[in-house]
Amino acid sequence: GVGAMTWSPLACGIISGKYGNGVPESSRAALKCYQWLKEKIISEEGRKQQVKLKDLSPIAERLGCTLPQLAVAWCLRNEGVSSVLLGSSNPEQLIENLGAIQASASGGGTSAEVLPKMTSHIVNEIDNILGNKPYSKKDYRS
Repeated sequence: GVGAMTWSPLACGIISGKYGNGVPESSRAALKCYQWLKEKIISEEGRKQQVKLKDLSPIAERLGCTLPQLAVAWCLRNEGVSSVLLGSSNPEQLIENLGAIQASASGGGTSAEVLPKMTSHIVNEIDNILGNKPYSKKDYRS
């Protein structure tokens, strides 16, 4: 009966794709107080994350959504997640992120919400790419 409230479903903007070719000067990671984020992005682990994003792109395309929408829907699809905190920087980002749970009213982007399209097959495909699905060993003695 306990659920998690997740934050940063876009991994501080990494999933938005803006760091695919390095750290733009106008981005959050370029700020001095976010040096830790810049180091994460340019690290070997950060490069591996960019490869995983490229591997996830065809799934998003098949579902007719953006990677940020896929990420939000994936978080919400997780049985242990009750809600997702979005940290949008502007109204356009908020509208895009909300496309994970509602039909697009703007005419651009998706035509239908993403969450119902997150079948167990799609989630397994995503989990295989990410390779970080938590393993839960249930204790049946309690």
